[in-house]
This record gives sequence, structure tokens and C-alpha cells, in this order.
Amino acid sequence: MFKGQPKGLYALALANTGERFGYYTMLAIFMLFLQAKFGLSTAAAGQIYAIFLAAVYFMPLVGGIIADRIGYGKCVTAGIAVMFAGYACMSVPTAAGTTGLVLMIGALVLVAIGTGLFKGNLQVLIGNLYDDPKYAAKRDSAFSLFYMAINIGAMFAPAAATALTSRHLARYGLVYNGDLPSLAHRILDGAQAGTPDPGAFGSLNEILLASGMSIAPGQGITGFCRFYLDKLSTAYNLGFAVACISLIVSMAIYFGCRKWFAHADVNAKQVSSSGETTVQPLSREQTRSRVVALLLVFAVVIFFWMAFNQNGSTLTVFARDYTESTVSGWPRIGFNVWALMMLAVSVYTLVGAFQSDSDKGKAGLGILTLALWGGVLAVYRRMDPVIPVLPQEFQQFNPFFVVALTPVSMAIFAALAKRNREPSAPKKIGLGMFVAACGFLIMTLASTGLVMPQVIGGPKVGVTPLMSTYLVLTFAELLLSPMGISFVTKVAPPKLKGAMMGGWFAATALGNYLSSIPSLLWDKMSLWMIWAILAGLCALAGLVMFALMKRLETATA
Repeated sequence: MFKGQPKGLYALALANTGERFGYYTMLAIFMLFLQAKFGLSTAAAGQIYAIFLAAVYFMPLVGGIIADRIGYGKCVTAGIAVMFAGYACMSVPTAAGTTGLVLMIGALVLVAIGTGLFKGNLQVLIGNLYDDPKYAAKRDSAFSLFYMAINIGAMFAPAAATALTSRHLARYGLVYNGDLPSLAHRILDGAQAGTPDPGAFGSLNEILLASGMSIAPGQGITGFCRFYLDKLSTAYNLGFAVACISLIVSMAIYFGCRKWFAHADVNAKQVSSSGETTVQPLSREQTRSRVVALLLVFAVVIFFWMAFNQNGSTLTVFARDYTESTVSGWPRIGFNVWALMMLAVSVYTLVGAFQSDSDKGKAGLGILTLALWGGVLAVYRRMDPVIPVLPQEFQQFNPFFVVALTPVSMAIFAALAKRNREPSAPKKIGLGMFVAACGFLIMTLASTGLVMPQVIGGPKVGVTPLMSTYLVLTFAELLLSPMGISFVTKVAPPKLKGAMMGGWFAATALGNYLSSIPSLLWDKMSLWMIWAILAGLCALAGLVMFALMKRLETATA
């Protein structure tokens, strides 16, 4: 699995791990921040969330075009600096009015531009490492490892956001309650309009009584609401500041290990000017055929990203409004990130034990695996019988499953490759669409009987439907995302590598923007119908992918 990979892969993967940790820490709380800080509806917050995601993934197209002219490394360096400026601006608390919203949008623009310069071009550098015939056969496995590494950062992000939120609120005698932000805005809006909402006051008192919070003398109900929203928003600002710290770590890794991948920091223009002939020229027809094949793949994956990126929007709202806020029994272990990390590592040690060439290696890794399982059991036994759960904590399941299942998927595909039965990248993408449809089918079934819109005290489900959905969506992601990136670096014409990688992200951007559609439908139709629509779109995209299969495989052979 790790054997025979160039050192540059690990340096670039770890540099991206730090950046992704900060990004996903911010993203885990972004939708919640918008609604708590500015009192936005699910539809309005979903629109901002989707536009931001679209910008983040569209800008690599621009960054790729620039890099094809000036070089990939220069763009990566500039991207880190611009992203840092954006996250630094987001970490500064501002007023909740129009000025604060405008300043936040300006910071989001900087993050999007910086990501555009950084993300795609760093992945092109990885692809360039595997243009060397010595490593060419390891391209797909390399991008699976790369994808696993960046998800390590994403796995810890929700836990970091949760810890910051809980600790900051605790300093002021407050605790998080998912119903309280919207309730506080209802009370404040009613007070401002001169139309108090008695039902909201009653619900607030019930929450305060159940949570142990209290209104300070002289504070009043409206004063408490303003105080709670201010402290919760500031806690989210601290989460954004984490991204600045993680970018410093990424920068140190990138520049400290630059010599490991410096030879890959070359575009077709630079190769041509140096007189080297390692880039195999393509005919006009070959170039056209490859570009068309990539565009067809891009068109299909739009629907995957539209569905998949519900994790930070409607799935988070579902976690807040329709999922129990406490958990008991075996699912508790899923909400301890250190236990998840030990489980993930144990998968690698177990796979390593089976793949080891020596009896000593097998025994050592086997013992380490048992020790890790023992550690997980010890953590589980020390957990309280019932533990509270914050909405953003569900977002750690997808990266955990990516990290834990990557060696399993690699082992399966390696076994198939030995028998010459490994599916092509386009087939893996098509299969991924069908698997994604199954994920939203779980949500469809789980949502049957839930009322829309939700009311305080309305029916809720346990944590297992969301956990199961994230598991199935991760299977789909492993079939689609790392294989898609690998496919682009392999098939893209040499002179268009940056632009084609940018095209992959532009398709992701369009899918991210379309991810706002379920938010717009929220409260306008039955909940199960929203998930059923997503399941149907994924299944339809899978059918289209297989209808195009012969053309795709012929064009890229």
C-alpha cells in the first residue's frame, strides 16, 4: 500500500491535510454560524453555503489556467497566503448587521480565491510525480492514499469545532442547544416589531430549565437572547481561527519538504522551453477526444457533488432538528474522535499484518491491532451511559470512514487487478453514483413520518440513520472522487493539465451550488421527498455514465 511511493506524495498529502483540517473545521460550523449570527432561514443560509462552496471549487479552474502559464508551485504558494488572509478576517467578531455580513462575504471571497490557487495545482504536482514510468502503475493507489491523508484532517475538524464551542460557552455559564438560536431570533424579532411571541417565551423557559442555564439579574429575556447569540457566534469565530493555525502547519510542511517534489513542479510550457522530451505530444484528434471524455465525466459528477454536499447543509439541519441530541449504547463510540482514530489506525495495522512478508512483522502488527482495539474498548467503558451530541459532530463520520476504508478498497482493487478484472475509472464513477443513491434511500426511509416544518418537541430519530447514510456515501465517494482526480491527471492533455484539473473542480463547483436546491425545498414538501429526489438524481446519473462507458473507455485507452 505505502511501498514504492515517491516521498513527494507524503509531503504534498500532509501539506493538504493541514489545509483541509482548517477548511472543514470552518465548514462544520458555517451553516450553524450563519443562522445563529444573522438569523437567516435554512433557505437563505443554504444559498450562501452553496455559493461559497461553488466559488471554492470553481476557482481552481482559474488557478489551473494561471498555473499552466506561470507554474504550479507559484500558485500553491500564493494560494496559502490568500487563504490565510481570508480565514484571519473570518476569525474576527463583527456586528450582526449588514456590515458584518458584507465583511464576512469579503473574507469568503479571499478563501475561495486562495483555495483556487492552492488545491487543484497541488494535486497536479502529485499527478506529475506519476508521469515517471517508474511510478505510473501506482497512480490510482497514490490518489487513494492522498485522499485518505486529507480526510485525517477533516475527521478531527468537527471535534475541534465542538470543543471550541462548548468551552467558550461554558466560560459564560452557557451550553449549546440546537433549538435556542432560532428561538432567540424569534424573540428578538418580535420585540423589535412590537409583537412579542408568548409561545417563544414559554419554549425558552423550558430550555433554560432543562439545560441548567439561567437569566442573570437585570438581563431580561431579550438581553439573555442577545448575550447567548453573541457568545455562540464568537465561539464559531474561534473555529475559523483554527484554519489560520492549520495553514501555518501546511506551509511549514510544503516548504520544508519541497526538495522531495521540486522536479514535479513543471508545466508543459516549462518542459518545452527546457528542451526535454518527456511529454508525449498528442494529435489534435487525440486531444479533442480526451477533452470531450473528461467533459462528459465532469457533467455526470455534478450530480454526485450536489447530493454529497448535503453533509454541511440539510444533513446538518436534519442532525439539529430531527435527530436526538443525546446518544446511548454502542453508537456512543462514534462520537469520540480519539476512539475513531484508534479504529482507523487498527485497520491499517491489520491490513499490514496480512501483507507483511515476515512472521515477526505479522506478529508485531497483530499485537498492535489488538492493543488498539483494547484502547477503544477502554474508552467506551469510561464513557457516560448517555452523552450529548452537537449537530456538527456527525460530519466526522464521513472522513473517518474514508480513512478507515481506504486500505480496504485498495486491497479489493489490487486483488481484482491481479485477475485483470479491476473496473476502469469511469466504471468506478458510475458505480459510485448508484451507491450514493442507496445512501439517500436510507434517509428517505428514516424520514417517513417526520413532520415538516419541525416544531419544538416534534418527533425525532436516533443517530444510526445518519451514521449509516454517511457510511454508504463514503463508499460512493471512494469510488468516485480519488478515482476521478487520478483519471484527470492521467487523461488530460499535457498542455491542459491545470485547466482540466480546474474543470474537475468547476464541475464540483456547479454541483456544490446545486446543493442549495434541497435547502430551498426545505419546509415546502415532505422531508422524505427531498431525500428521494437526491436518490433518483444519483441513480439517473449512474445510468447515464454507463450509457457513455464505451465512448469514455475508447477515448482514454
